This record gives sequence, C-alpha cells and structure tokens, in this order.
Amino acid sequence: MSYKIMKMMCMFDLPTYTDSQRRAYRLFRKHLMEEGFIMVQFSIYVRTCPNREYANRIEKRIKTFVPKEGNVRLLSVTEKQYNDMKLLVGSKNATEKAYTTERFLVL
Repeated sequence: MSYKIMKMMCMFDLPTYTDSQRRAYRLFRKHLMEEGFIMVQFSIYVRTCPNREYANRIEKRIKTFVPKEGNVRLLSVTEKQYNDMKLLVGSKNATEKAYTTERFLVL
C-alpha cells in the first residue's frame, strides 16, 4: 500500500433552473463537505487523502450521492503537484490556508 499523500479535487457544473435541481445542488455540496471537502473556488472542492486506496473509497462514496444531471469530475494529484499550482489572481481563502498537510493525521 502506498502512503503518498494526495489531494482529491471535485469540480462540478450542476443545473439550477428548477427547484429540484437547486435542491440536488445543495445536497451534493452538503455531502461533499460531510466527506471533508473544502471549497477553493466556486464549484471546485478539495480534500486531502492519505493514499490512492483511500481516494478510491471516497470516489465510491461520492458516486452514491452525485446528481443525475450536470457535470462532475474528480481529479487526484499528489500533494507536491497540488502545491505547484499557480494562483494567478486573488489569494487562498482562510479555510484553504488552514487546510494543510501539517494538520493531517494518518492513523
């Protein structure tokens, strides 16, 4: 088993034209946050995973609550790759700054 810390990104575009679509959007966001994801941009959420196996388990859980309509993508990258991301305009939000690997505990 590999213990390379990873970041899993969930990127989504969901329709919000009808009441049921807006409800599906809200529930999806709520479930993502319950899975430990934080928002880094509108419709882009990220969480830390201790390894690929754990990321695969998170993916399976997300598949259980993904809405029927829209576009949802998952991307897992190493911590180093994620930290190489360039922020061209703006700054990290407070939640993202506090969400570092130093605060991540592997049991």
